[in-house]
Amino acid sequence: MKDLRILVVGGGIGGLTAAIALRRKGFAVEIVEKDPTWTVYGVGIIQQFNVVRAMGSIGLLEDYMAEAYGFDFTEMFTPTGQKVAEFPTPRLAGEQYPSNAGIRRTDLQRVLANKVKELGAAVRLGVTAETLSDDGKGVDVTFSDGTRGRYDVVVGADGVYSRTRAQILPDAPKPRYTGQWVWRYNFPQPDDLTCIRIYTGPHSAGVVPLGKGLMYMFLLSQEPADFRLAKEGSAAVMRERTKGAAPQIVELAKQITDDEGVVGRPLETVFVEGDWHKGRVVLLGDAVHACTPHLAQGAGLAIEDGVVLADELAKATGPEAAFRAYRARRFERAQFIVVNSVALGDSQMGKIGHVDMAEIQRQALGLMAQPI
Repeated sequence: MKDLRILVVGGGIGGLTAAIALRRKGFAVEIVEKDPTWTVYGVGIIQQFNVVRAMGSIGLLEDYMAEAYGFDFTEMFTPTGQKVAEFPTPRLAGEQYPSNAGIRRTDLQRVLANKVKELGAAVRLGVTAETLSDDGKGVDVTFSDGTRGRYDVVVGADGVYSRTRAQILPDAPKPRYTGQWVWRYNFPQPDDLTCIRIYTGPHSAGVVPLGKGLMYMFLLSQEPADFRLAKEGSAAVMRERTKGAAPQIVELAKQITDDEGVVGRPLETVFVEGDWHKGRVVLLGDAVHACTPHLAQGAGLAIEDGVVLADELAKATGPEAAFRAYRARRFERAQFIVVNSVALGDSQMGKIGHVDMAEIQRQALGLMAQPI
């Protein structure tokens, strides 16, 4: 297909990557993002080897790696702090590039947004898609600012509570709280931290290098469904959550003093087993397969979705064929990550029996190294 006019609903990681990949294929792209300030929180994010490869496939690797810290290994520690394993990961983007990367979310957002603008995609902030009317030949969209538009394809990249999903697939599963929160906080990066370190056990945690003198800690905790985090005092709350974690984490937590630097979020999941589209409207990323961070692949799946969707739209004779081919390429990969990420969390909380984290990690590494 050529000369498609495509609306991307959502200006996060998945939506921006999709917009870049679609522009690379020559499609006209418009993005609407509900946040008028288009901001993200400043802690880090792990980007594994499949993401580094995907960035290369859309011509973004140099800009991306200029903001990231590359590394080739993962180190694993017991709950008592003993190192038990170190394993390498493949350099899928070429031997001259590292396997994995740690990057601040603000830096990643800026790299993606700058490329979107450079490639000529239109971006409208503080705007949502209120109604979608698909007549089989196109989609008429009414926006929250009173304007209207007609598009050949609409891509819903609007997150776990996707309004697009609710409009086109009202019977799809609703997001579910898993029982855990993830906590993140930035620290100075020590000289000896050159890869991700994961501390296993019920108080699972880790540290990830970001470069530019920074690293971040992630920490998982079990919380009741009605738990709410106030900004004031949040540093003390996060420090308290490290009790029982590996000694390295407990010691590092003494530096958690700035309430503004604490990012705590409930873990929610959803997976759409059926179609990922209806008519000319299709979903990607958390809108269709939101996972917990236990395998560090949530953003990676969304990025790959955008690349694959653009590829299939460029090859197919119509949207229906493109969307079915896109889902076929993504379904098993996404399902494995969602199901096993949730299982790891359930095991940590004692909801299910012991899960072999090392074996699941091994299987995940093999799966994500496969071509998309």
